[in-house]
Amino acid sequence: MSHITQRAVHCINPDCQRPYPQPWGNKFCNSCGAPLELLDRYVPIQPLGSGGFAQIYTVWDEKTQTEKVLKVLVEDSPKALELFTQEAAVLSSLQHPGVPRVDADGYFHVKLFNPKPHQLPCLVMEKINGRTLEEILKKFPQGCPEDLVLNWFAQAIQILQELHKRQIIHRDIKPSNLMLGTSSPSVTLPQGQTGGDRLVLIDFGGAKQFSASKLRSQSSSTRLFSSGYSPPEQVTGGIVGPSADFYALGRTIIELLTGKYPLELEDQQTGKLLWRTTINVNPQLADLLDEMVQADVRSRPPNAAIIQKRLAKISQPLPPPGLFSQLRDNVKQASTQASRRFTLLRQAIEQALAKFSQAVTKTVIFIAKAIIKIFQACLATIWAMILSSIGACFGAIAGFILAYRTSLGRQVVEFIWSQQNQLVPNTQPVFGADILVFVAAGWGTAWGLTVSGCFGQRRRFLVASLMGMISYGFGWLILQLITPKDSGEGLVAVILLAVSLLTLSLGLRSHHIVYAVFAAFGSAIAYAVLISLRLAPTIWEFSSQPGWSELYKPLIFFGSVGLFISFWLGVSYYLIVPGLRLLGWR
Repeated sequence: MSHITQRAVHCINPDCQRPYPQPWGNKFCNSCGAPLELLDRYVPIQPLGSGGFAQIYTVWDEKTQTEKVLKVLVEDSPKALELFTQEAAVLSSLQHPGVPRVDADGYFHVKLFNPKPHQLPCLVMEKINGRTLEEILKKFPQGCPEDLVLNWFAQAIQILQELHKRQIIHRDIKPSNLMLGTSSPSVTLPQGQTGGDRLVLIDFGGAKQFSASKLRSQSSSTRLFSSGYSPPEQVTGGIVGPSADFYALGRTIIELLTGKYPLELEDQQTGKLLWRTTINVNPQLADLLDEMVQADVRSRPPNAAIIQKRLAKISQPLPPPGLFSQLRDNVKQASTQASRRFTLLRQAIEQALAKFSQAVTKTVIFIAKAIIKIFQACLATIWAMILSSIGACFGAIAGFILAYRTSLGRQVVEFIWSQQNQLVPNTQPVFGADILVFVAAGWGTAWGLTVSGCFGQRRRFLVASLMGMISYGFGWLILQLITPKDSGEGLVAVILLAVSLLTLSLGLRSHHIVYAVFAAFGSAIAYAVLISLRLAPTIWEFSSQPGWSELYKPLIFFGSVGLFISFWLGVSYYLIVPGLRLLGWR
């Protein structure tokens, strides 16, 4: 083997800084000093990859002049060492063509001193040249031919029969752990030319000894499983017996026939595999596989011998059918197809009804939430309208009392007249004490809106109250400057100015200009409509000594303005501003 002697050697020390290349013939690594010729027999050539907690290498056996596989345990946990030792013991005790062979001295420890003294467990086994069924399945995306799968199925059952006879369960059967051994490392797999290859079960890292007494006891097993293949009792850490291997093998064979990962075939509600309608397969084979993948352990075949007998019957060629039997088979086939179509139709109807039910439920919940939110918005808006209207009326009444039932009104008039006379000498006073009615009404409106706490306010009582008084005071000033006073334009102008200033002071969270514009113009337009319908006064003035009867017009004006402000703030808060946010205006 001259091509072997020309290769470099690979150091197996996981802590080696420069494991490759090492000169062929060296006994120890030039980098870390680890042994390179193990047991004076095995020379590591190249890494093959990693599996679980082990590193795998190709080694050259100087004694037999053949390539073999070396597994090196690189994880130092007690559980990993237990499983590794268990795998070595299982493989050493087996002598079967469907299991990698391990020599008597195949399990040993290598002493390492770098970076600290420790033992490195090693396991040398037969090298299987070939491909796993997972790799072969990639060439058959629609599923492998039934005759090939039957051949592999029969070989796998023979291997399991040998394992279970020695009271060993594999616990990790899946396409990637079943390999077809060939005579050459590079093998092509044209369709129909793989049936004679030797099937080998690999990766015994999860293998476990069992006994009838242990299966009858309530002791659980180590929770080690492969998703999609392991049975429920293994996934939950329960008692695991030989039927666990039948379950995993059944799911593996179904994947090989359909080309689909088992979890893709599972019914989400029942967990059963819905696979028989996806391919045309021997009904007896399908029945056997369905029994093997039952969730209940008692419903699976009890041992490998029974599965072998059923497989033998399935593989036997059928005698040429007579006329009657042919007619019977045709009827049976037609009924089977009709049953499959009915099953597909029933499943489609059930899925459609389930989706329709989910859609109806989601729609009902959405409508219910929408109705609740609309109801809450209406209640909040009505509450704010009531409080702001009551506050405006209360403020107007308080302002009327201060202006015309106390001396404060006369003092205010005198103060305003003196300021006016300084600006424009020798003029007659045109302003009256009714400014107190406006100022107090502004204070009451702001107070009522703030007390309601609606529309996401920060509830700034002092700022809102002051701005309410100032805004309504400016409104009163605008009213005095507009002529003619009986056109109604003065009150509309008062609303535009007062409401916009008051809204800006309420402490709303965002979009302040939007709230101010909609509240001001909405309230002004609404009051203008009332004027046009003659439901609201166009102007009102108090006499020099007004009575209580003259107060109803100001109450109508200020109360209606309070209602309109709250209504348009509600429209803005629940409709306009969310719409602007939806359009991207933050």
